[in-house]
Amino acid sequence: MRRAPRIVTEAMQTYSFSRRAWLLGTAQGAVGVLLAARMGWLAIAQNEKYNLLAESNRVNLTMIPPRRGWIVDRHGAPVANNRTDFRVDIIPDRLEGGDAGRDRVLTLLARLLALPPEEVERIRIDLDHAAGFQPVQVAENISWDRFAAVSLRQPELPGVAPTRGFARAYPAGAAVAHLTGYVGAANAEQFKQTRDPLLVTPGFKLGKDGLEKQLETQLRGTPGAKRVEVTARGKVVAELPTRADVPGKTQRLTIDVGLQEYAARRLGTNSGSAVVIDCRTGETLAMASMPAYDPNSFSDGISHLEWKMLSDDDHVPLMNKVTQGLYPPGSTVKPLAGLALLEAGVPASDHVNCSGVIRIGSGLFHCHKRSGHGPVDLKRAIEQSCDVYFWEMVRRIGYDKVAPIAHVMGLGEKFDLPFSTQRYGTVPDSAWKLRKYKARWTVADSLNAAIGQGYVLANPLQLAVMAARIASGRALLPSLLANRVHLDVPALPVASEHLATVRDAMYGVVNQGGTGGAARLLVPGVAIAGKTGTAQVRRITMAERRSTGVLKNGQLPFKMRDHALFVGFAPADNPRYAIAVVLEHNGHTVRNLDTPMIGRDIMTWLFDRDRAIRSLAEVEPTWGGDIQTRMTAQADAYRAAQSPPPAANATKTDPSVPSDSDAVEAATDLANQTQAALAPAVANGDLAPDDGAPERTAP
Repeated sequence: MRRAPRIVTEAMQTYSFSRRAWLLGTAQGAVGVLLAARMGWLAIAQNEKYNLLAESNRVNLTMIPPRRGWIVDRHGAPVANNRTDFRVDIIPDRLEGGDAGRDRVLTLLARLLALPPEEVERIRIDLDHAAGFQPVQVAENISWDRFAAVSLRQPELPGVAPTRGFARAYPAGAAVAHLTGYVGAANAEQFKQTRDPLLVTPGFKLGKDGLEKQLETQLRGTPGAKRVEVTARGKVVAELPTRADVPGKTQRLTIDVGLQEYAARRLGTNSGSAVVIDCRTGETLAMASMPAYDPNSFSDGISHLEWKMLSDDDHVPLMNKVTQGLYPPGSTVKPLAGLALLEAGVPASDHVNCSGVIRIGSGLFHCHKRSGHGPVDLKRAIEQSCDVYFWEMVRRIGYDKVAPIAHVMGLGEKFDLPFSTQRYGTVPDSAWKLRKYKARWTVADSLNAAIGQGYVLANPLQLAVMAARIASGRALLPSLLANRVHLDVPALPVASEHLATVRDAMYGVVNQGGTGGAARLLVPGVAIAGKTGTAQVRRITMAERRSTGVLKNGQLPFKMRDHALFVGFAPADNPRYAIAVVLEHNGHTVRNLDTPMIGRDIMTWLFDRDRAIRSLAEVEPTWGGDIQTRMTAQADAYRAAQSPPPAANATKTDPSVPSDSDAVEAATDLANQTQAALAPAVANGDLAPDDGAPERTAP
């Protein structure tokens, strides 16, 4: 059935048109609102973002590494400063044209900078191992003419970044290496941790070790920015105003850099350290550890070959021996032991007859003077360093009465200094041994500890603090930063008359026929008080004694020789300065390289600088020249002997630094193993593990 056709009236047509118009208008209005909202969002809320994007298309912005804050000594003399530097780097991910493009860039750079073939090969290896964003150094500290030549040809050198800025410099070189540490380019791991673009800015370096690392926050400063207007193709149109960097803050030390450098030179060819402390304030005036590395070389970027040379050296130049070296203090603790005896009620006048040996069970303990010292009281025992006196007396009172005085004097103590790797040694007692070894303390343990052997370990800084506390009678704390000097320290909890007795004995060590006569000052009116020490690193068997006799240090390999030590203070009648000198495996073998004369000359510098310099000038040529001359000769000899492959000349970029290097850990482990082997008491009559080694007598 067909439906009747629908009749559309004019009214119906009008209604239908109006509805479509309304829907279309609404849709158009909504779109308009959305467009207006989007335009508002872009123009207002996103204004800064797009302004920056537009600006980045028009302007190239390059970060300017901040000038690093200086490190200065107590008088304002620079210990670490900045020099003007023109350098050239390559940013690997900006190179173009693959290997061919890289070769073309290197060829042109070699011609413009007069680079030798081995240096070009070093750059190739560095580029192969660098992360894409990590700058690779081409040349540093170049002349203005060569820098200008590279800058002029930069359009032909994609990826090459010539930079004008400042580089770190250490005027005293190796003499301050373990004090300041050094700066270096950030490695890939450091960048990945922070993603700070400053870390991969050519020319920027951060503290890697020592004070440079510990004071990084204060020394770094705030980077600046260089702005250059460019075309869409990168052509420079104009230089825009540059935002200046904000330099880091200058850090003042308590160190006297003149004394620091002199002490480092006076240590000569020894492996050792010297520390000088102001007896009035506890300020550290010098803390030299030698041999050392050149921080200028490290900051420029050393090769794997140089790192290997330093790691292989048996004098361990990578170790800061002042804070990381632990040694048996030997006879330098006898003034401390004497103070403990007095505090325990033993009169200074009590005598012991030294026949040269005492028997403990089935073992023999030999004094360093085989014929003995005869009857000795406390003063003569310290002056002549008589082992038998201290063995007998400490056996009477027990070492548990000596250990607390050792702690009071600074042994076993860790000080508030800006070093992350400070080892603080051991002051043993019966509770310590039971806790560590699950064994009881023995009489032999007391005898060993009484003369600074056995389980006793100290670093040179602690020995200097001990000398300063004996000299001042106050619980001085060493300081290194001028704004952290500890002035309000209490008096020591010991009787002043007992301190006076010990000081008088130490005066006799140097000035009244004692073992330290070679330390006598030649400055009129100034006397030094001190104590020499010798610490064994090997066992001496009875078989050796019976057959050939005890071998002299000069007959032994370097690592088998005794350590040599000296502590003291001056002037003896009104102490102003205290000193500790510790020489690894020195064995008292060379007189002008022994502790008494080194201590004498360093102290002389404080009272008569010209006399001290004349004394050094007489002996330094016999050691092969000054520090830098000897280091250069050593490096040349090592390179000639190694015939290194090209890869050995590549720049070292791994995170290992001197203070935590494998060489330092190995040296520490070896010292610990040696000490552990010497520490146990005599098990039978075959060994005398802690024999008192001979010490030099007064001339």
